[in-house]
Amino acid sequence: MKSGMKGAVLDAVTLPGFEDSSPLSHDSQSAAGPLTRRHFLRRAAVLSGALATPWIIPASARGADGTVPPSERINCGLIGRGLMGAGHLNVLLGRKEAQLLAVCDVDRTRCEQGRQSADETYAAARAAGTYRGCAAYNDYRELLARPDIDAVVIVTPDHWHTLQSIDAAKAGKDIYCEKPISLTIDEGRRLVETIRRYGRVFQTGTQYRSIPTIRAVCEFVRQGGLGRVKSVFTLWMKSHIPTVGESYFPTDPLLPAEPVPEGLDWNLWVGPAPWRSYNSAYHRNPLPGVVPWMFCDAFGVGAVTGYHSHAADVIQYALGVEETGPVEIIHPSSGQFPTLTCRYANGTLLHCVDHWGIVKDVYKAVPATARLEGLFGGLFVGERGWVTSMSGSGPVEAGPEALAQELKLATRNVNIGGNNHHTNWFECIRTRGQPSSHEEIGHRSASLGHLTIIAYKLGRSLKWDPVKEEFIGDEPANRLRSRALREPWRT
Repeated sequence: MKSGMKGAVLDAVTLPGFEDSSPLSHDSQSAAGPLTRRHFLRRAAVLSGALATPWIIPASARGADGTVPPSERINCGLIGRGLMGAGHLNVLLGRKEAQLLAVCDVDRTRCEQGRQSADETYAAARAAGTYRGCAAYNDYRELLARPDIDAVVIVTPDHWHTLQSIDAAKAGKDIYCEKPISLTIDEGRRLVETIRRYGRVFQTGTQYRSIPTIRAVCEFVRQGGLGRVKSVFTLWMKSHIPTVGESYFPTDPLLPAEPVPEGLDWNLWVGPAPWRSYNSAYHRNPLPGVVPWMFCDAFGVGAVTGYHSHAADVIQYALGVEETGPVEIIHPSSGQFPTLTCRYANGTLLHCVDHWGIVKDVYKAVPATARLEGLFGGLFVGERGWVTSMSGSGPVEAGPEALAQELKLATRNVNIGGNNHHTNWFECIRTRGQPSSHEEIGHRSASLGHLTIIAYKLGRSLKWDPVKEEFIGDEPANRLRSRALREPWRT
C-alpha cells in the first residue's frame, strides 16, 4: 500500500504474499524508478492481451468483493510475540486493510507460534497462490531490511522500545509501539526527533483514550465541564521486587543465573540494556504474565510499564497538557501533601495514591459513598464536581447527579476492547495524518512516570522545566534523565 504515502519506501516488484522472504536491498529498484505491484498488474495484463492468453484477475485483487485490493493493503511486520504481542498479532490478522508478512521474536517458540497463526489465517489465500507465507525472524533488523514492509508493531520489553522505533523510522517504516516508548526522558526526546526527521506515522499503544466513553469524559473535562480542575488522583502502587520486597520504583535485584531455555537468544533479548544473566523472573515459557520483567530497571519502569502510561495519557489529555508536563514534583517528605504530587503550571495538582481509599479517607476529595475502582485513568475533581475515567471495574462515576447528566454519555460502561486505536493508526498511514497518541504525546505520558520515579529515587521534591526538559538547578536529578546503552547498540 503506497498511494499518498509521503517519504515511504515503495513496494517491491512482487505481489503481496509473493515476496521473497529474505531481506531485500533498498538499492534493488531500477534507475527508471520502482516497479510497484499496481504497475506489475497493469504490465501483466498488457502482456497477456498481447499473447492472446486469458488473464483473470480475481475479484479480491480488484477489491470488487468488498476486500481491500492487494496493492492497497498495508504490509506489516510484528516485532515481539509475547502475551501482548499475541493480542496485536490477532488484531493484524483480523484487519482487511492490512497483511502480516513477518513475525520477529528472539524466542523461537513464540516466533514460530506467530508465524503459524498467520499462515493458518491466510491458508485460503496461500492455497489460491495469493499469499506465499509469513516469514519468521530472530533479529528485528532483518525484518526492517525488507522494503515490502510498510509498517511495524513493536511489542517488546520496554528497554527495546526506543531503539527499535528509531531503527524502524530510519528504515522508512511507520510504527505502532507499545507503551511506554522509553526508559528515560532523553530516550523519548531522541525518538520524537527521529520520527519527525524521517516523516513517519507513529502511534503509542495507549489505547484507553480511544475508548468512546473515556474519550467523552476527557473532552468534557477538557472543555471546562468541571470548571477549573483543582485536583486529579491516580494510582501509583508499589511493585514487588524479587529478593528485595516492595518499592515505588524499579530496582536491580541480584538474581541467580539459570540455564537459558533452548531456542531463546538471551544476548539479543538483553540487547541495549545492562547485561543480566538469564533468570526466569524476566522471561519464560509458558508466559508468566504480561510484563514479568517490569520490576527490574534494566528492562522496565515499574508502574509506568504496567499501567501508569495509560493513566498519564488519559489524564494529561483531559487537562489539555498532553504535550507538556508538570513544573514541580512534590515528595511527601516535604510535608505539603501526604502522597507524591505533581503540580502543573496552571495550579492543577496530580496526586499519586496507593489505593482509592486514600482519596476519600485522607484527602476527603469526594463523598465517602463514591464508588472509585479501576485502573488506567484517574479521578478529576473540579469546581463543579467530580468524574472518573478509570477502566476495568465498572462504569464511569460522577457527582453531583446534575453534573453526571451533563456528561450526556451514550453509555457509562467502559468497553476496553471497543476502541479505534489501531484503526486510527492505519487511517493515518494512508492519509499521513497525526495519530491520536503520536510520538510527542507518547513521550510526555512516559516522561510523567520517569519524573515520578526520579523523585522517589532521590527521596525529595524537584523543580522541572517542561520546555527545556531539565530539572532546575539540580544536577543529580538531571543525570537521571539518561543512561548509556550496552555496546555495540546506539540510538
